Amino acid sequence: MKKHNGLWLLFVFMLTLILAACSGGGESTSSNSSEEEGSSSESGGESDVKQEITITAKSEIASMDPSLITDTVSFQWAGETLEGLFRLDKDGNLSPGIAKDSSVSEDGITWTFNLREDAEWANGDPVTAHDFVYSWQRAVTPETGSEYGPYFLGGVVKNATAISNGEMDPKELGAVAVDDHTLEVTLEKPIPYFKGMTVFITFMPLNQDYVEEHGKDFGTEAKFTLANGPFKMTEWNHGEGWTLEKNDSYWDADAVKLQKLEGKVIKEISTGVNLYESGQIDQTELNAEFVDQYSTTEDFNVAEQPYLYFLKFNQANEILANIDARKAISLAIDRQALADVILNDGSVPAEGYVPSNFVNKPGTDKDFREVQGSLVEANEQKAAEHWQKALDALGKEEVTLEVLGDDTGTSQNVMAYYKDQLETKLEGLTIDLVQVPFKERVRRGQDSEFEILAATWGPDYVDPNTYLNMYLTDGQNNNMNFSSEEYDSLIAKANGEYAQDPQKRFETFLEAERLLLEEYAAVAPIYQDAKAQLFRPTIKNAFPTPTGPEFEFKWAYVEE
Repeated sequence: MKKHNGLWLLFVFMLTLILAACSGGGESTSSNSSEEEGSSSESGGESDVKQEITITAKSEIASMDPSLITDTVSFQWAGETLEGLFRLDKDGNLSPGIAKDSSVSEDGITWTFNLREDAEWANGDPVTAHDFVYSWQRAVTPETGSEYGPYFLGGVVKNATAISNGEMDPKELGAVAVDDHTLEVTLEKPIPYFKGMTVFITFMPLNQDYVEEHGKDFGTEAKFTLANGPFKMTEWNHGEGWTLEKNDSYWDADAVKLQKLEGKVIKEISTGVNLYESGQIDQTELNAEFVDQYSTTEDFNVAEQPYLYFLKFNQANEILANIDARKAISLAIDRQALADVILNDGSVPAEGYVPSNFVNKPGTDKDFREVQGSLVEANEQKAAEHWQKALDALGKEEVTLEVLGDDTGTSQNVMAYYKDQLETKLEGLTIDLVQVPFKERVRRGQDSEFEILAATWGPDYVDPNTYLNMYLTDGQNNNMNFSSEEYDSLIAKANGEYAQDPQKRFETFLEAERLLLEEYAAVAPIYQDAKAQLFRPTIKNAFPTPTGPEFEFKWAYVEE
């Protein structure tokens, strides 16, 4: 699907809410052509300016092990130290990574990737097809405990599901090293977006000897990481920050101008602003309190992105198993006021589960949301009516529900807004807010330890499936006890019977989204994210990508 440059305005960094899965335009810090990315004259290669950047993160890196990563912070930093078959350029297109080129059989089942012979790990070992085979096998081996391995490879790469279920040996996975520099991948069925999936962190290669040498320590400290990408991790102070330095062993090291890329964990917006003003960091997020103050400065920009914030209802809860209760909660929240007053950062009210400016209807320039129209609204009267029906059916006059979310400043404001909206508009409802560190919120979400979850999802690849396949019965990212045979059937058709019929596939996704939101009210989309931030205008060629790391720094540099 076509990537919309208007979606990727400048430099979005470090969202705290996820999952999964998981994957430019406006003012941009990137250059105007791929040729310019490696130009020494453009990059300050002849300059004395320090090629160092320090940026913020709202939370700690959970892991640097690509088989175990599930959060956006880890995606970002591991994604700068590792490189897979391809890498995304500033236009969101696939550019050569470890793979020089690829081909696919006429039936869409067998992919062949020809790997470059000059790729090395930071320890001097060559990067080979065996590294990809080992990594993918490890990701679907049950003992590894990978969440995204079975999720991304299952139903895609041959035998991945059976292996992850413990029914087959990992060596039976449909990924084979024909020789050191030829990787052959057999799929379960034609996957229209498979090549694009390979930029996702789960598909990165791993050096088997290194991983097995360090065992459970792998990916937990800087000294237990091994890079084959543009940068390598040299320091990791847990809870505080980390340092990446240029990886001179990288096959395309000449294109990398930055010598150092640092991340600092900053939870409070005011702290980030003070550090930016004092010159200690080069990027920081803003909230509504600071937007008006900085909106006219050259350092200010707003980045819109296809990250959806929504409420996830655990239907194991008696109240939330009632569809009228779920509809009432969704209808009670004034999304426009949330975006305009509480957030004030360019975020917009959600109109559905698939974000706007993400994918087009095949063969047209019409956005998914334009074709579908809005499927959610705020309506206080309807909310009250559905709520009363729910209470009557449950035989209750008062109920209490927990909303689980993150403990960062912006999240706390949004959570307080949810509480006020719901308690004010739904008589007899008490909302208890449970705010925990990001890593703990992710764990509880994965383990279904919530009633209502303030969640987010960003795309793992540019296709509606990356959002809509989340709610398959017993799906890896369902985790809310929702199940619908009709919904499962629609997603199966889109990815099976209609896999090579783009028009029917698109129409099927439209139908599935309507079913998810109108028929079941399984989740409540709230807003599509944007970030107001301060960002040094002297930093060039750092650009956002639709999947994988949120930002690409391979070609970034500091201008005088």
